[in-house]
Order: sequence, then structure tokens, then C-alpha cells
Amino acid sequence: MGTPEFAKVSLEYLIDNNYNVAGVVTQPDKPQGRKMILTPSPVKEYALLNNIAVYQPVTLKKQRFRDLLENINPDIIIVVAYGKILPKSVINFPKYGCINVHASLLPKHRGAAPINAAIMQGDEVTGITTIYMDEGIDTGDMILKQEIRIGEDENFGELHDRIAALGGEVLIKTLKQIENGTVNREKQTEDNVSYAKKIDNEMCVIDWDKPSREIHDKIRALSPNIGAVARFENKKLKIFKSEIAATPNNLKDSQNGEFAVNGKNFDVKVKDGVLRIRELQLEGAKRMTAIDFINGRKITGGILK
Repeated sequence: MGTPEFAKVSLEYLIDNNYNVAGVVTQPDKPQGRKMILTPSPVKEYALLNNIAVYQPVTLKKQRFRDLLENINPDIIIVVAYGKILPKSVINFPKYGCINVHASLLPKHRGAAPINAAIMQGDEVTGITTIYMDEGIDTGDMILKQEIRIGEDENFGELHDRIAALGGEVLIKTLKQIENGTVNREKQTEDNVSYAKKIDNEMCVIDWDKPSREIHDKIRALSPNIGAVARFENKKLKIFKSEIAATPNNLKDSQNGEFAVNGKNFDVKVKDGVLRIRELQLEGAKRMTAIDFINGRKITGGILK
């Protein structure tokens, strides 16, 4: 049971390791793009390529889905970023339980956006935890954990791909322990619990009064797809890449959010110095490097809100 690219990687590992995937449950096709074309999830596309039956229920709570489970009769259900909360009737159905692959070192960063949260909060380490699912949100007994270091300037997309592969590896190790009867269950403590809620518009807004490291972490946590948001000349400006830089003389006495062009550099004054913008997209324009933005608009400075 899974939906996005992250879940597809775990499905690939199951197939590559010769597990019998009796069926795939994924979210219904959703309209995407300007033309709102109904688009299947990455998990559905990959399952169909491998001749695996795909099911896309709107709800898991009705008898129809219970009948489907009884027909498939899975020994185990693996859940990876599915996108719906499983009812008790589903969690308790398979002989060997429901196993979840979660992209954090639980109990830290429970919830919908653990990879974004780890980067945004400046974590140096994150990882994968496999758990036996219960009715809570990522609260079940832990099986295996494996750490992965986060690069100082690594963005969401880069970490996502590395941690998705790690998730597949840890899933296979988990299944082998379950098969061999060597699995150990560890209850989660309430120490270090945090929640990574789904990214919303408010979380994307840059506060130029914050320190450079905090803003830089937000930008890389939302790159390459979402984009951290500022405003320039009453238009939305998405920023996708930045670096922390020394403060140039022409910004030392400036207000936070004021920027200056220094050669090929787009430097913005923040609480403790300067953030150098490397890649951005102004509302109504294409994504580009900061130097192309500067050259195209022939600007030397200004204010970002």
C-alpha cells in the first residue's frame, strides 16, 4: 500500500528480491498540471508494468474493501507513504501484521513530511524506521532503524532519493527477520516525540529576520519542487537554492530582506549576515539562476518581503 515515488522504491525492492506481491493498493488517479489530466501514482504505474493487480479504493472502511482483503488474503501488508489512515480492521487482518516504512528515526518526525522536517530543523542525521502499525500515527512498535547523514547543503530531492533506497533495504531486512522468527519489537518512548505535518503555504514563507542557517535550511527542505516563498515587487518569488555568505560592505547597515547585486551574486541581508540566492523563479516567469534574473531585469538592489 503506497502512492508516491518514495513508496515505488520499496515496491521495486520487493520485486527485485522475488517477493510475491499479491496486489497493490494506491490512491485514486489525481488531476495534475494546467490541463488537470488524470494521472496515476508512481506506484500504480510501476505495478502495472510488472503485471501486479492494482486497487484504488476511495475508502478502506467499507465492506467492499474487507471483501477484497479476504479475496487476496495477504500474509503481510506493507505500507509506505500510502496517504490514508488504516482502520483497525485492515491493520489486524494479515497473519504477520501491517509493516510501515517510515522516513525518520522514530519517535522523532512522526507524520506526513518527515524528510522535509529533518532538513528544515537542521538535523544532521535522519533515517528509516520499520514498525508494526497500530491505530496511532506512526506510533507502533519499532522493528529496525538505520541512520543516514544529511549533507550540509543537501536538499529534499537529494535526500529523498537516498532515503527511499535505504527504506527498500531496511524493508527487506525486516521481512527476512519476520520470516526467520528473529524479529524484535521495541515500544516507542514518549521522549523526543515530534510531528512533521504536511507542508502548507504558511510553512513555505521566508522570514528574513531569521538567521541565515535557518532560512537556508528552509530553502533546501522545500527544493526542488515546492520552493520557499518571498515577495518581490508584489509578486511571489520562489527560491530553490542558496548559500550562506560573508556580509559585503554594501549590506552591513541594511535592513533584513534588503538585497544587493555584487558581481554575479544576489546577496540578501538577514539577521546574522547574508544569504546568497543561487536559483529562483518569479511569479509568471520560468525558473532560472540568480545571475540570469539579475541580468534580465537589470537590477542592482531592492527589497524582498
